[in-house]
Amino acid sequence: MEIIVFQERGSGELKVAGVENYSDGITIKKTISIDEFLPDFIEDPEDYISSAFQADLVLNYLKHPDLVDYIMRICKEKGIVIVSPGKKGTGFTPFTCCGLGRNEKLGTYGEKFGLPEYKVVLQGDRIKEIQVMRGAPCGATWDALQEYIGCCVDDVLTRLPRQVQYFCSADPSGFDPVSGKSPVHFAGYVHIAALKKAIEEAGEE
Repeated sequence: MEIIVFQERGSGELKVAGVENYSDGITIKKTISIDEFLPDFIEDPEDYISSAFQADLVLNYLKHPDLVDYIMRICKEKGIVIVSPGKKGTGFTPFTCCGLGRNEKLGTYGEKFGLPEYKVVLQGDRIKEIQVMRGAPCGATWDALQEYIGCCVDDVLTRLPRQVQYFCSADPSGFDPVSGKSPVHFAGYVHIAALKKAIEEAGEE
């Protein structure tokens, strides 16, 4: 699966690294970075981003609203699947990267990245094994688990959200006016929900 990433001033770097570290069969074909100063209003977005691109999937980490609208429109015209976390518009627009649901249009990217999924093996009230089946492209899902093997379930359930929020690359200032939650809070919530589900379904050795 070939992916093109659009970003501003390194806004997608951690996600690109996570996709490369935690996936098989996914190629970041190209990363297009806009690093220059941008005016408040961009009349001709094609001056900054050429429409001459093709990919199976576009990951959109642009911030300027005129560039975001432009890249969404071009992807729609070309029939390219686009994921734009935290944005509004066409394509897939989850609140955070780890809020992306499953959809067959997302291909192998959607199988590996999005709403977190764990597989857990218990030994009594402790976690013997834990495997990430699906997680955040920034890598927080994997990074937050490093110290939990052998730990008590209750302890892990208490500490995991804080660990995820520590590794999360989302902007904590981006509050949703409806829920009152920031992307970082949301990330902690979906990870703890995923772990609770995995524990409920866990086998024991």
